[in-house]
Amino acid sequence: MRFAVGERDFEADGRPVRLLSGALHYFRVHEAQWGHRLAMLRAMGLNCVETYVPWNWHEPRPGELRDVGALGRFLDAVGAAGLMAIVRPGPYICAEWENGGLPSWLTGALGRRVRTRDGAFLRAVDGWWEALLPQVVARQCDRGGPVVLVQVENEYGSYGSDAEYLGHLARRLREVGVTVPLCTSDGAEDHMLTGGSVPGVLATVNFGAGARAAFAALRRHRGRGPLMCMEFWCGWFAHWGQAVEPRGAADAAAALREVLECGASVNVYMAHGGTSFGGWAGANRAGALQDGALLPTVTSYDYGAPVDEQGRPTEKFWRMREVLAEFAEGPLPELPEPEPVLAGPVGVVLSGWLSLDAVLEVLGDPEVCAGVPPTFEEMGVDRGLVRYRVAVPGPRQPYELRVVGLRDRAVTVVDGVRGPVLVEGSEADTAGTVGTAGAVLGAVPGPAEVELWVESLGRVNYGPRLGEAKGITGGVLHERQYLHGVRARGLRLDALEGPAGAAAVAGLAFGAPAAGARGLHRGTVTVPAGGVGDAVLELPGWTRGFVWVGGFPVGRYWSAGPQRGLFVPGPVLREGANEVVVLELEGPEGPEGPEGAAGVAGVPRLVP
Repeated sequence: MRFAVGERDFEADGRPVRLLSGALHYFRVHEAQWGHRLAMLRAMGLNCVETYVPWNWHEPRPGELRDVGALGRFLDAVGAAGLMAIVRPGPYICAEWENGGLPSWLTGALGRRVRTRDGAFLRAVDGWWEALLPQVVARQCDRGGPVVLVQVENEYGSYGSDAEYLGHLARRLREVGVTVPLCTSDGAEDHMLTGGSVPGVLATVNFGAGARAAFAALRRHRGRGPLMCMEFWCGWFAHWGQAVEPRGAADAAAALREVLECGASVNVYMAHGGTSFGGWAGANRAGALQDGALLPTVTSYDYGAPVDEQGRPTEKFWRMREVLAEFAEGPLPELPEPEPVLAGPVGVVLSGWLSLDAVLEVLGDPEVCAGVPPTFEEMGVDRGLVRYRVAVPGPRQPYELRVVGLRDRAVTVVDGVRGPVLVEGSEADTAGTVGTAGAVLGAVPGPAEVELWVESLGRVNYGPRLGEAKGITGGVLHERQYLHGVRARGLRLDALEGPAGAAAVAGLAFGAPAAGARGLHRGTVTVPAGGVGDAVLELPGWTRGFVWVGGFPVGRYWSAGPQRGLFVPGPVLREGANEVVVLELEGPEGPEGPEGAAGVAGVPRLVP
C-alpha cells in the first residue's frame, strides 16, 4: 500500500482515508496480551494503533541493547490484527516515562545539550536509530507492513526551538530507510507550533477538547494537509499522593465527536494505557511552567482510558465506540473474549527477610569514595537507590545537618539509629525557592556516622527540568561546612531482574520473616489448578518499594496512594507456587527486622 499526505486528506493508494488511531504502548503491556488489547482497539472502532519507543528501556547502558526486536514483534501483531500503525521513535517521548525515554547515562553526561544540535547527542541518537529503525523500515506499508506514519521527535515546541536539530532527525529518518510520511506533534499554540514544526513535514496537534480552535491554530501555520489530533487526551495520569478526578465518558465522547466532525484524523491517547512496570514511571514538576515541586507518577498508567489497565471495556469505551461507529467503514467487529482472571484471593506466605545493608553487600555496585557526593548518573544508577555515608568530625557541637540538592527522598540513619525521612524541598529558602536551602536532618553532634539512603522517585519526563540529576546533587552541610569524603554505593533495580537477578536473590541468606520491615522480603503465593489469571497485588500496611512476581518486575507501590494495588498480568503466574520478592525501602520507624515491624504490616495478597 502507498500511504501519502494529500492536500486535505491522507491517501491510501490514491483514495482518501481517515486515521482512527488509538495509543497502546507495547512496553506497558505484557507481550502475551498484545493480541487481546489490539482486538479491543479494533472492536472499539479504530483502524490504527500508535506507539512510542523508549530508548532507555532498550539501551539501559551505552551499547547494551535489550530486545530491540520487541518493537518488530509488536508491529507484526498490529498487522495480524488488521490495523495500521504510527511509530513515534523519539528520541524523546515524554509518555510519563522515566526521563522521557532518554537514557540517564546520556542526560547525565550532556545535561542541557540533549534535544539540540549538539554533536555528541546527535551521534548517540544516530547510533540508537541505526539499531532500532530496521524494525520499522521492514514493516512499512509500502513493504507489506502496517506502518503508515513515523513521528519526528515529540512535542518539541514545548521544550526548544532548535530547527537544525529537528532537520537532522528528519533527514536521518530518510537516510536509514523510512519512506512513509513523517509528522510532528505539538500543542495547539503558536510558540509550540513554530518551535516544533519542520518544513515539508506534516504538523499535527495535541489537545483534549476544543477541536475547532485547535485546528484553527494549526491552519494558521499550515494551510494545507490533513488535520490530525495526534494526542486526543481522553483521560489523564495520576501522581503519588494526589487524587485524580476522572474525565466523564460522555464529555470525552462529545470531544471526540467534535474532532471527527472537523474532518480530522485522531489518535486517542490513551486507548489502553497499561502499566509502567519495573519502576519506569516518570515524574513531573508542579506549576504552570513545570519548574516546581516534584510530582512522581504512579505505576498504573490506566489513564482513564476506554480500555482499562486490566484490558476491560469501560463506559468510555462504549460511548466512544458509538461515536466511532458513525465514521467507520462497515460494521465494527465484536469484542474478543475477556482475559482470564484469578479465581479467588490468595495470600503470600512470607518465608524470609534480609536487611538493606546485607542486600547491598551482595547485590550492590562497588562502593565509591569521593570528595563530594556522586550523583546517580555518575554511579550508573538509573532506577534504584544509593547509600551515602559521611562522617561528621568531632568533637563538635550538635549543629544542624542539611542535605542540599536532594533528589528525591532519603531514609536517614545516624550512628546506627533510624532518623527522619527527608524529601526534596523539605525547607524553602527566604525567597521561597523549593529545595535550595536543603532538607534538614536536625542537630547532629560530632563525631558521628551518617547514612543517607537516597531513592529516585522517577526522572522528570516533561518540561525544562528534563534530564536533571538524581541523588545528592549539592552536598551535605554541617552548619555552613561541607562534609567531604563521601562513600557511596548503588543498588540498581535490574540487579534483581531477569534470570541473573533471580539467581542472585536465591543465593541470599534470608532470616526470619518480618512483614513490612525495611529490607528485602521473599515469599510464595500458590495459585490453585485452573485459577491462573490477571490479578492485583495488595500490600496492606507496607510503605513504599518494588515487587517482583515470578521474576516479573511488577512495579513501585506506595502507601501515599491513590493507587492501592499493583496489576499482575495473568501470563506471569502459573499454577502452583510463584515466588514473590518485595523490596521495602522505608518501613516503620524504629528498630529494623522482625521486632520493629511486628504487627505493623499485613500479609500481601493477590486478589481478582
